[in-house]
Amino acid sequence: MPLHAPRSFTVDWGSESVLVSNVEPELPATSRDADIAKVVAAGRANPLALLPETAWQAVARATTGPDGVAVQLRTTAEEPAGLLMVENVDGATLRSIVTRVHLSELLPGIQPRTGMEVMEIPDPQVQGITDEGRPCAIVRYRYQNLTHLRNHVWQTVHGTLSLNSYAPSVLARKVTRNLITHPVEIAFDDGTEPFHVLVVRDGITRLASAWAVLAGPDAGAAEAATLAVDSLFGKNATAVPAPGGVPLGHRLAAGRDKWRQALREEFAQENAVEEPGLRAAQIAQTYVLPAQIAVGAEGHPGHLLAAEDIFDDAIRSVLASVHVEFKQWDPAAQNVEVATRALKRVIQLGESLVPKDDLQVVHGLAVGRIPVEELPRMVPGDTPPPGTALWRSVYLVYWLTRPELLDHLKDQAKAIKGGKRMGLKGFAELLGPLIDLPWRSHKKYVTTQARNAWNNGGVLTSDVVEEWTPRPTEDFTALVAPALAGDTDARCTLAVAGGVALIADKLLTRNVGSALMAPKEKGGVPFRADVNQVVEDLSQRHNELGLWTLALAANRFRSDALPENAVTARQLIRQEKTGDVSDTAYVHFKVDLDSPDKIARDADGVPITLHQWDVVWASNPSRARKAHPPKALLVPSPARPATGRAAAATASPGDSGAEVEADGPAGAEGVAADEAGAGQPVTTAAATEAEGDHSSNTDEPFRPASQRAAEQKQVLRHSVTAARDALDRLLLLEPEVGGHTPIVPLPVLDDLHKLLIGLQTDVENLRRKTTPEEDPALEDVEAQEAAVGV
Repeated sequence: MPLHAPRSFTVDWGSESVLVSNVEPELPATSRDADIAKVVAAGRANPLALLPETAWQAVARATTGPDGVAVQLRTTAEEPAGLLMVENVDGATLRSIVTRVHLSELLPGIQPRTGMEVMEIPDPQVQGITDEGRPCAIVRYRYQNLTHLRNHVWQTVHGTLSLNSYAPSVLARKVTRNLITHPVEIAFDDGTEPFHVLVVRDGITRLASAWAVLAGPDAGAAEAATLAVDSLFGKNATAVPAPGGVPLGHRLAAGRDKWRQALREEFAQENAVEEPGLRAAQIAQTYVLPAQIAVGAEGHPGHLLAAEDIFDDAIRSVLASVHVEFKQWDPAAQNVEVATRALKRVIQLGESLVPKDDLQVVHGLAVGRIPVEELPRMVPGDTPPPGTALWRSVYLVYWLTRPELLDHLKDQAKAIKGGKRMGLKGFAELLGPLIDLPWRSHKKYVTTQARNAWNNGGVLTSDVVEEWTPRPTEDFTALVAPALAGDTDARCTLAVAGGVALIADKLLTRNVGSALMAPKEKGGVPFRADVNQVVEDLSQRHNELGLWTLALAANRFRSDALPENAVTARQLIRQEKTGDVSDTAYVHFKVDLDSPDKIARDADGVPITLHQWDVVWASNPSRARKAHPPKALLVPSPARPATGRAAAATASPGDSGAEVEADGPAGAEGVAADEAGAGQPVTTAAATEAEGDHSSNTDEPFRPASQRAAEQKQVLRHSVTAARDALDRLLLLEPEVGGHTPIVPLPVLDDLHKLLIGLQTDVENLRRKTTPEEDPALEDVEAQEAAVGV
């Protein structure tokens, strides 16, 4: 029994009153060197718990109960595997320790739900680790440098809290459900020395919420994320070796230990009073968290993956059992998880006619473990394909839709999703987030439209899912002649490469009803058709116009930019302001079969920009002509052209229609204000100086109130202008932040809205006071207007 029972008391959390329960009288201390050695020895002696020694040190350093961990690891005649928790998943058995760990020893890991997002900071590369052919219960996260690691952790915590937070619940009851964690080796491309830590794979929202509680009720998601990063890595962490050769991992661990010691001292002072306050509750409820730490993985006989894939696949199976079946991720995240897990299951079962080694290559390429540049080495044959993102997509589609593999993949995907049937459209939906991996961040403006096109069939034509072989080439136009001659390999290569290019660049989208009414320049189409049907018609051997459209689109495709065809005028303005403009123009052009270079030009010889209308028209010109027969030429009337409202009334519906795809919240007013450049941001110091408060300086001569009021008018005008400028900059930054988190969280917008309403009311009151008195006749008119509600 403890000397002092846990305490419960009530604290204020913002506007809420929270009853805090089970506050322990003392916080657990950090494990000593002897405790760490005890855990390391027990772990290395357990034959079913396989980790490097430095990973065992990370486990021992994180736990608050090293003796309990050593007991769970210790083997006996009755328990040859110790007292580890055992989980059997697809193809493997996981063994884990159940304990409590320090908040400051946990990093947020990566999840499939982030694998489909347009992320400002990219996820690290993930690699499995083995020991003499046996899988270790650990993976390697490879970051570019230490800054990449810090920014990635900040992004994860900030993005998680921007979407959801359990802060009041954590403050009241602590985190009560185990976090699923495991060791990770943090490695760097720039040569920074690696180190080992624990990462959270399930429970990241609970982890981030604990940091939000520790940051306080007035702290936003950004402040909580900054607190987490500074506590984990120090405010000025450096990768330069310290004097004496102290490793980076040890220096970071010492910094976290020092931070925890300061927190323990602060808690002792706050908890010593008769009625503890909010700060004592914040520290007590977040200092440690319950965790399940995976320390062993064993592949099942007969269903072996590659040894380096076994552990990561087992962990993902645990996560998927929760987030695909119960607490669901969004559809794109589920598609990533279902597609990659279905492929893993096919490898495990070994029922496909495709060799397992080849399937491992496909899986590595699909998840990004094998970089695009390695593609030529992965493809057998005398003519390897170029190592480009577009050729990666061609081979992924080819490999994943082979008849000997497709049915097995669909069966496993149905089993994971719990469905009864899956057609080609359903399978194409799974491929979308895998295909766009290399260019996802560069084409973030049109990611939603591209994935909708994949949901509508993508490039899975009736020929593509049959027997064919890609035809590697540096020039896709060289495939047009054999395709016209009936070469199926050339036709399917053009269908996939050109179709992927058109979809990724928003020149082929899911046709909706509104697209039929939209003008050609704004995404209109001559007729409705599924995306895969358009691609199929474009790639028919008799359709020369369609084949050239596919070939030229594939040739001009770039994975590091978005073409001008797909970018609206407003987005071009934003790119110019942010400096995100390519040196060379990237444009797709319309096809003219009579031109030597097959590019259509206007009367002045200027190439004509390709539109989705032209793509759909080229797929089936005869159907397009029936839907839009040529109109007879009308003799113009000698009457003067209509202007103003008359012109608007006679304009065609297509000319007056709104854009099919919204460009975002930045309106014309914002652009006009930005171009006007009115006002400059005023710093706090400048604003304080402008206040002219004579009471703060006794030597300052008296200044009339009218003079001080004049200065305050300037402060008010500059502050409002600065707010307008800040809002414009937020709107410009919104696409760069991506879809993983709102640029401004809703609670902050609500608070700003209240402040703006109050400011508007005060300005209106001042305006009314300074309005000159009107004559009685005008007052009578105003009274009449008010009476009728004008």
